[in-house]
Amino acid sequence: MEDGRPHQGSVTCASWIRRPENAHLVVATYVLEEGDPVAIAVHPNGDDIVCSTTAGDCKFLMLYGREENVKLLAQELLPLQGVGPQKCLAFSADGSRFATGGVDGHLRIFEWPRLHVILDEPRAHKSFRDMDFSLDSEFLASTSTDGSARIWKTDDGVPLTTLTRNSDEKIELCRFSKDGTKPFLFCTVQKGDKALTAVWDMSTWKKIGHKRLLRKPASIMSVSLDGKYLALGSKDGDICVAEVKKMEICHWSRRLHPGVCIASLEFCPSESRFGGGFFTEPKSSILPFSQPIPTDHWQKLCKSVFLESAVVTMSSSNGGITSVVIIVVVLQALLSTVH
Repeated sequence: MEDGRPHQGSVTCASWIRRPENAHLVVATYVLEEGDPVAIAVHPNGDDIVCSTTAGDCKFLMLYGREENVKLLAQELLPLQGVGPQKCLAFSADGSRFATGGVDGHLRIFEWPRLHVILDEPRAHKSFRDMDFSLDSEFLASTSTDGSARIWKTDDGVPLTTLTRNSDEKIELCRFSKDGTKPFLFCTVQKGDKALTAVWDMSTWKKIGHKRLLRKPASIMSVSLDGKYLALGSKDGDICVAEVKKMEICHWSRRLHPGVCIASLEFCPSESRFGGGFFTEPKSSILPFSQPIPTDHWQKLCKSVFLESAVVTMSSSNGGITSVVIIVVVLQALLSTVH
């Protein structure tokens, strides 16, 4: 990276960064030495980034500047030093809350940016699987590796309810609706050997139906910011996108990366027809699901300008050192190319 070339290691997790005038960025993490990045979260303002690693700490990065002059400044998050690996990180839609869910099942909810503790619950789950804030930032949904799911109030951290499920069902992933008119919670449910996408009504927290979309276990789920689309990524490289209104699939990308688990999946902030898929291997992809474009063409387009990289050094609990590369990529030219 010092010679100006992009890092060639594995992309471990990534996220879109919303910027003015559709000049959106992607932040991606690569592992250099011991330890792996586990999760990454970007504040709605596009300037605050939090990354967790297997070393057990969370690193806070501030993004400042515009276009080609973007810079990253790394800072410590003292309340999250030495807390152990955090499987889930999330900012609320209004940016006033930040939550972490640990591999050890520990849930923390903070006011942002003061980091005043709203909830510190060490036994929230057996181990965290997924979490998401509701559109109004009033609720936090969380799921566990044991198949349970809970709803929390974010203003005081009170546990509101546990979603009901049958004995042969495991609730795995969760995402709230985002269109502002239909207060639903979408969850992937594994029922025996059947993979389902179920819907809960937020007014009663009762399940109102389910549908088989991906038809195989999902590793990641995403909802577009306008609430019109829901995307699922599989553990063997498939992606499907469904229209929320009809709950019918409108796009399939089968065996996009054969045998590879899709680790991150997000829609572009300004274009609901574009999705960004990031995978647990060296390659990452930007996918249009409204029209077919050859993979080799996208790989050429994805050779975007690397604006800024930061080697973030974290001390692990056993005294070791983990270095993680944080890369910021500009995609403004990429998006305009396919309009």
